[in-house]
Amino acid sequence: MTIIGRSVRRLEPGATGVPVFGEPYETSDGSTIITATRVGGGPFAAAPLGIFVIHDGTVRWESAVDTTRVALFGEFIGLAAAVIATLAVFRRPPWPDVSAAGLAAMQRLERGSK
Repeated sequence: MTIIGRSVRRLEPGATGVPVFGEPYETSDGSTIITATRVGGGPFAAAPLGIFVIHDGTVRWESAVDTTRVALFGEFIGLAAAVIATLAVFRRPPWPDVSAAGLAAMQRLERGSK
C-alpha cells in the first residue's frame, strides 16, 4: 500500500488520535510555521498539539497549552479538597460534643476528677 493510501485510511471517521499537519505558512521574517492538530472522536473532536517553526535551517517545536484543561484540573483539586475537609468535619467535628450524652459524660468526668 502506498503512503497516500495509508494516510487516507488513517483519516477514516473511526480513527482516533490521528495527528494532522496544516499547510506551511511563511512569515515576513522568513520563518515557516506548520501547525499540528490531533483529530479524534467524542466531545474533543480536535485538539491543538503545537507548531513547528523552521527558521534558518533549524526546526523548533512549540507545544500548545490547553488552558481549559489546566483550569478544569485546578477546579477538580479544589472540589476534592472541599469534599475531604467536609467529610473530616462530619466525622469528627472541631467543636465539643454538646449533646445530652456528651454533657452527661463531661459531668461524670468532672465529678471523678474532684
